[in-house]
Amino acid sequence: METQAWHTLAADEVARIWDSPPAGLSSQDAQTRLEQHGPNRLAENRKTSWLKRFALQFHNPLIYVLLAASVLTAFLAHWVDTGVILAVVLLNAIIGVVQEGRAENSLEAIRRMVTPHTMVWRDNHRISIPAEQLVPGDRVLLAAGDRVAADMRLVETHQLRIEEAVLTGESLAVTKDSAPVAPDAPLGDRTGMAYSGTLVSAGTGVGIVVATAERTELGRISRLLGEVVTLQTPLTRQMDQFARRITGFILGFSVMIFLFAVGVRNYEWTEAFLIVVGLAVAAIPEGLPAVVTITLAVGVQRMAARQAIVRVLPAVETLGSVSTICSDKTGTL
Repeated sequence: METQAWHTLAADEVARIWDSPPAGLSSQDAQTRLEQHGPNRLAENRKTSWLKRFALQFHNPLIYVLLAASVLTAFLAHWVDTGVILAVVLLNAIIGVVQEGRAENSLEAIRRMVTPHTMVWRDNHRISIPAEQLVPGDRVLLAAGDRVAADMRLVETHQLRIEEAVLTGESLAVTKDSAPVAPDAPLGDRTGMAYSGTLVSAGTGVGIVVATAERTELGRISRLLGEVVTLQTPLTRQMDQFARRITGFILGFSVMIFLFAVGVRNYEWTEAFLIVVGLAVAAIPEGLPAVVTITLAVGVQRMAARQAIVRVLPAVETLGSVSTICSDKTGTL
């Protein structure tokens, strides 16, 4: 029944399929269905521990070079240089972890702000229950200001209008009724349906729940988002390329200097090696990661001031690289 085109069926047929009486489900029947279908909530994304986030801050070719430089300077007993390089690397990691943590906390705070309850008929009584306890077959009462908590087939409507921008991108509210529509009607034209995550802007109505949790249209979008492949941003690609090139150049140049010092100027190989290491360390731009991270962090703070939450620092640079934005006729993104 989960793949049924509910918008094509008459309301009475949907009620018969789900055995949904006008008086609502009994408490025992609702509990049985809850055990069968599971709670009406989307699976939360697995959070990355702060330790893993901290370790990922070092996953950068330029950071590898700086760590190698710190080892070499320590080998040369240049403790001040070692301390400065390690401080830069550590500062870079701390800034990244703190910013990502703030973004995740902001997202979690927004999620906690939404503690939906919904009005349903149960045992011939109108009661308010947590949205996660909704089950297929429940008769839900909708009123202006309500957030639709599950996908449902409307059986009664009274000047009901629902904003579906979260699913369709249309900023204007859609007038709803209980009549079935054609099988090939797009989601925005399914006037007999109310979908999870949308907002009732006016009127009242009654709907029979036909899908909950991951089986809703919103759940389908959530699954698609979970399958998105993470790509490198232009900045991270350029930083990786720069790090590889400068590493290759420094190593090649160091080898040439070492061979010149030993073969032409007759230096002792140990003395030549120390000179080459010093030159290599001096050539590494150890301040670059910190400068880039601080710049991105400033960008994230400015975005946050404009109510735009950015979880990963390089995403700010990606937004800055956008030259053209395509939107539909309503201008809704």
